[in-house]
Amino acid sequence: MLVLITYDVNTQDAQGGKRLRKVAKACVNYGQRVQNSVFECLLSPAELCIVKNQLLNIMDNQKDSLRIYNLGNNYKTRIEHYGTKQTYSPEDPMIY
Repeated sequence: MLVLITYDVNTQDAQGGKRLRKVAKACVNYGQRVQNSVFECLLSPAELCIVKNQLLNIMDNQKDSLRIYNLGNNYKTRIEHYGTKQTYSPEDPMIY
């Protein structure tokens, strides 16, 4: 299933900067960054639980925000892309 993970980390102090880097690093392990704080992740239900728990353990509930959108398996009809950034298919192999 395709999951969209978005976050907003308060970086007004040094701890916020550390949290921001940790959240981004955790998301990179599971998906593709499509905007600065937005990741598209093709996950199994078990992987979703793992990444969600990781992110909830990193963030500060009093200062930060995390949103997770489950687009399901029929996500192709739910995504529209416009503009300059090149789009991709999360099912295609990723080459590093």
